[in-house]
Amino acid sequence: MTVNGAFVMGHPIAHSRSPMLHTYWLKRLGIEGSYERLDIPPEQLGAFFAGFREAGWIGGNVTVPHKLAVIPYLDAIDDDAKAMGAVNTIWWNDGALTGGNTDSLGFMGNIDELVPGWDRTAKRAVILGAGGATRAAAYGLMKRGLDVAICNRTISKAEALAEQFGKGVSAHGLDAVGGLLAGADLLVNTTSLGMIGQPPLEIDLTGLQARTVVYDVIYAPLDTDLLKQAKAKGCRTVDGLGMLLHQGVEGFRRWFKQTPEITGELRALLIDDIRAKTPGA
Repeated sequence: MTVNGAFVMGHPIAHSRSPMLHTYWLKRLGIEGSYERLDIPPEQLGAFFAGFREAGWIGGNVTVPHKLAVIPYLDAIDDDAKAMGAVNTIWWNDGALTGGNTDSLGFMGNIDELVPGWDRTAKRAVILGAGGATRAAAYGLMKRGLDVAICNRTISKAEALAEQFGKGVSAHGLDAVGGLLAGADLLVNTTSLGMIGQPPLEIDLTGLQARTVVYDVIYAPLDTDLLKQAKAKGCRTVDGLGMLLHQGVEGFRRWFKQTPEITGELRALLIDDIRAKTPGA
């Protein structure tokens, strides 16, 4: 590890493109530092945090399966992490090891960049899934004043999220999607269905309107079957790559005290890597 060492930790972690992202920004801004990929099994989490300060880490990103498990090792978590019930970013704040969650910032920053003004008249969103990305999406959309319908194969998981978030969030099974789409301004897939190596996403899109923005948080492939079908209906679409980029900005700023820029060169670098390593992407 070098001076100003940050990291992404998970298990497994080999697939993460965060090191490519943050190393690009470090070089572009001329900052002496590093961003490491750490594969930490759950049983080693305590030992990792016991040596955190001595190792000189300035912070890092947290991914599955540790987003909840890290919380007992932190001195504080911010309001976003409390609301979403998970931590994806760790940093030092006046000597206190603090956890936050930038997934919602990433989710919203991506759609704001790619479909400017999409939310001027938007009132209703339909989200497929009930996992961590669902929490980030629902939280961000609620803050913009949208009503959110969470649709999941296991409806009890959707009901748990609806109960957590409260007013304006409802729970449904996947069989309700077709009927909900007619009144939806935004459709979001937060499941892994449709990702390379995963089963296809099979939902009823007959009610999908051309005015509806369709957002898939998957970025391998970049152009999922859902996005292809949405484009065929005339919908504006958003892929998941920008979510990774935008959520990374805030973490980098907290660790290295400079705000990085999302450039066309960076997007191209990541897209080339995705396509080279995931055939069919």
